[in-house]
Amino acid sequence: MLELRPGCECCDRDLPPESRDALICSFECTFCSDCASDVLGGFCPNCGGELVRRPVRPAEKLAANPASTKRVFKAEGCKPSVAA
Repeated sequence: MLELRPGCECCDRDLPPESRDALICSFECTFCSDCASDVLGGFCPNCGGELVRRPVRPAEKLAANPASTKRVFKAEGCKPSVAA
C-alpha cells in the first residue's frame, strides 16, 4: 500500500491524500507537480526513476488506511537527477 507522504521533498508544499498535484517514483519519493516538471524534469533526484501522478485513495478507505504523516524534506532543495 502506498504511504501517501504529506509533502513535496523539494519545496515542502503540502500534498494531502486527495491531491492530484503529487507525483511519485517507484520508491514513493514524493514531489509536487511544479518541482517535478520545473526543477526535476520528470525524474526522481534520488533514484533517477520516472515521476508519475500519485493515485488518490478513496476517502472512505482513508479511515482504515490513513496517509503517512512522515515528512521527507531536503532543506537544501533538489537538484535534477542525472537521468533528466
